[in-house]
Amino acid sequence: MNFYTKQPYATYCIIVLCSIFYILQSMYPILDTYSGLNIYFIDGFFWQPLSTMFTHGHITHLFMNMVVLFQFGSVIEYARGRAFFLKLYFISGVITSILSFVYVYIAYEHFDQIINLVGASGAICVLIGWIAQRDSFNRKGLIVAILLISFLPLLIGMNVAWYAHLIGFGVGWATGKFLR
Repeated sequence: MNFYTKQPYATYCIIVLCSIFYILQSMYPILDTYSGLNIYFIDGFFWQPLSTMFTHGHITHLFMNMVVLFQFGSVIEYARGRAFFLKLYFISGVITSILSFVYVYIAYEHFDQIINLVGASGAICVLIGWIAQRDSFNRKGLIVAILLISFLPLLIGMNVAWYAHLIGFGVGWATGKFLR
């Protein structure tokens, strides 16, 4: 079957849901607090590890994440199927969020820093980590890409959840190794 005849509908759906959620965020800014991953998670906002994957800080953040999601999500959806892609994205994405919350909690408890983690980057980095583990030909380039998107923005003063990128990549790598 030709790649171009098989559409990545699950990837498209996630992109549409993130876009709709961004519009809702623009209309109701309080959604940032309720749906981003922050210290309220320990106060019963149990949906945050999932909802943070749909919440974005600004339109450029949304656009960049959706471009990369399309790039890697469509490859995995085509190669392994829709069900596999959705399980990988959501289950590993939630695991990445929960592990990233450890950083959020430590920053709050020990440094009085309040972090509201937003974006699909952690879940997208799961996809990149999974591909890097499975594809030895592109591995080095994907590792360099993760390091660049995690640390280069920090050098120019942008606020990036580098830890979510690295955790997501690690979760994706481990999942790729475990499911081999």
